[in-house]
Amino acid sequence: MRLGKLSNDQLNTLVLSKFKHIRPEVICSPQVGVDCAAVQLGGRLAVLSTDPITSAGQNLGWLTVHVSCNDAAAAGAEPIGLLVTLLAPPTASEADIGRVADELSEAARQANIDIIGGHTEVTDSVTRMVTCATVIARAGERGVITPDGMREGDDVVMTKYAGLEGTAVIAADFAHRLTALSANELEQARGFLQYVSVVKEGLFAAEHGATALHDITEGGVYGAAWEMASASGCGIRLFEESIPLHPLTQKICALLAIDPYRLLSSGSMLIACANGQGLVSGLGALGIGAAVIGKAGGQGVRLTSGELLLPPEADALYGLFADVETKS
Repeated sequence: MRLGKLSNDQLNTLVLSKFKHIRPEVICSPQVGVDCAAVQLGGRLAVLSTDPITSAGQNLGWLTVHVSCNDAAAAGAEPIGLLVTLLAPPTASEADIGRVADELSEAARQANIDIIGGHTEVTDSVTRMVTCATVIARAGERGVITPDGMREGDDVVMTKYAGLEGTAVIAADFAHRLTALSANELEQARGFLQYVSVVKEGLFAAEHGATALHDITEGGVYGAAWEMASASGCGIRLFEESIPLHPLTQKICALLAIDPYRLLSSGSMLIACANGQGLVSGLGALGIGAAVIGKAGGQGVRLTSGELLLPPEADALYGLFADVETKS
């Protein structure tokens, strides 16, 4: 494809025509020649967050929607709409761009949000397709909940499994390095993408005593725990033996010599609250697995083994992509 913005016909056919108007709060939908979105939030605080997706070769649109919405949910806010920038390399085809738009549309439908605008461009500044999305959300009745609200004595709850998103991305993009896995295991691992949203648990926790929320993304569980402790000024005693880990994630990480607790984990959330077991029970009634994995107190993040966690470094997933780009 040629460099630069898509033509108006391409933009309408490949992208804009696929986004449906879902939310009544959205009063200005994306169209050619319209550069701004308008959303009526009914007097509540608006919550905004932006994130790029650079670590996925497949399922880019799906991850763009859910990872962005997760940021809002980590503030206890309900996502309303998403602005998406899609950058495609010259080697991309119209079918590639259309596929990402299809993924965006389906994920937006599942997340009950509108795609309210963005930008789509072919550029030689990227070697694979990249998105950057901004979510707009409405804060809950308790206002915005942030990671700095954790207090000494709070329980630290984690939902679902460590390394969910990282497992799915590896199974999709690096299957050639996972020959020890069966076809069924690979398919199951790729299917972890259906669990990457934390909106449901975030909104539930926000209304049921959460003092702090933090979605677990780059750097994994250990990185998220360190960030929450840093933001709150309160340490965490982390019970690493209690961190839920799916056997497939454990197997894949062992094959690739990756620490699963430092692996991209969208789909899991850290929640600080006074009654961790009560929250775990409430989440369980919603069909969301969770476990108490720590206790707030002291300084820094210390494992049961006594190890003091250092600030998070680059996610383990980036090393795999770096290997591919070096060899190419």
